[in-house]
Amino acid sequence: MAEPTVLVVDDSPTVRKIVQMTLQREHIKVVTVGDGLSALTSVADEMPALILLDIQLPRMDGYQICQIIRKHLQFRQIPIIMLSGKDGLFDKMRGRLAGSTEYLTKPFDSAELVHTVKKHLANWQERVPVQQEGTRPRLRYRG
Repeated sequence: MAEPTVLVVDDSPTVRKIVQMTLQREHIKVVTVGDGLSALTSVADEMPALILLDIQLPRMDGYQICQIIRKHLQFRQIPIIMLSGKDGLFDKMRGRLAGSTEYLTKPFDSAELVHTVKKHLANWQERVPVQQEGTRPRLRYRG
């Protein structure tokens, strides 16, 4: 059985590195990208067990990415944890409406991040659909 992959989408190289190092210490495989279009490609390529998604990204924001992912049956069950520097109720509600599973406010505590990720990785094998050999799902942005 393969290990779960966490996709980290954040435009800050520092945040990506901190999250990657924190999760790798817990023996969690991490893939990082810095923008929305790369995120959509990585979701299709990596079939992550969980996505940590920044809201403020170049070219396409986290809300748009979340909505696109949720429209595809193959990816609908992947937990998406939105990351934001904003702690407002409006932002949290907008994240929920876009399809996010949970919302973490930056800067977050390493222990809080690990706890949240592990909670959503529980039973990840049951959520990941078996990809048919020779097929590759595509996520498209029509903007």
